[in-house]
Amino acid sequence: MSNVTERDAQAVVSEAEQAGETLARVRDEIGKSVFGQERVVEMTLAAVLAGGHVLLVGAPGLAKTRLVEAMARVLGLDWARVQFTPDLMPADILGSEVLDQGATGQRQFRFVKGPIFTQLLMADEINRASPRTQSALLQAMQEYHVTVAGQAYDVPRPFHVLATQNPIEHEGAYPWPEAQLVRLLLQVDVPYPDAEIERRILIETTGLGEVTPPAVLDANGLIRLQQLVRRMPVGEKVLACILELVRSARPGSTHDQRVNQHVAWGPGPRAGQALMLAVRARALLRGRLAPSIDDVVALARPALVHRMQLSFGARAEGLDIDTLVDELAERAA
Repeated sequence: MSNVTERDAQAVVSEAEQAGETLARVRDEIGKSVFGQERVVEMTLAAVLAGGHVLLVGAPGLAKTRLVEAMARVLGLDWARVQFTPDLMPADILGSEVLDQGATGQRQFRFVKGPIFTQLLMADEINRASPRTQSALLQAMQEYHVTVAGQAYDVPRPFHVLATQNPIEHEGAYPWPEAQLVRLLLQVDVPYPDAEIERRILIETTGLGEVTPPAVLDANGLIRLQQLVRRMPVGEKVLACILELVRSARPGSTHDQRVNQHVAWGPGPRAGQALMLAVRARALLRGRLAPSIDDVVALARPALVHRMQLSFGARAEGLDIDTLVDELAERAA
């Protein structure tokens, strides 16, 4: 990067080396509570380091809540969990004004903050709530404040939403509108564990002892790491790969007839921004000073699948969005 001086580059190298050791400890401590989900942990941490929000998609009982709690403890963040249900109202998340009467009899409104005023918010089964309630999160996710009765209230910093969604049950659910989905930096699929990991889960989680991971970072330390991620250089080949990948998934911007015929809408520039940040964060998590094309390929699916949609005809023919994104990523590489 031509606008980076040699002194700045040396500072980034020094900070990245120290950060690599710290982040190795972070991953190790989270791994003591969440077994066999190394990829999920890495992707979720990458999104947080990139300053974004995450959608965790997986069946019930796959330790999504355990992951969020462990991550909050290890990162030294305050956290809260909201169970989304059809009768949940925006005020249940944001808070509301209550009428107080003082000793003199004077009455005035006082704002009582809701659970959104935390640093790490777990929005559990977010697709169970109505669109009106889902949208209550949008302002905080994008602008880092909420507005109640015309008054703006800042949420704590850092602020991250880790939302979960059950991909199996769709009855009584409200899928996220596309305008809301693009606010999520990554969508991370949480798979079932393999046999050996499931055996370990049965042994280690049904006894009297319970592992409580210690704090490795704090809020200020995390913010410094997020600033470091934005200062990391991105090579021209990686930049070109990101640009090619995003544009190749967009109908009308590619010569790929499958995309032009079967993709209803594709990723916008925000997808490229997400990839630029996430690949840097993944490189830092792996102890590297700059991202590689392998990082782009690894993050293509989490960054793109929720930012594009197959046409009805393509879905009827059994075409798979995950496979299409993987193929586009391999070609861009």
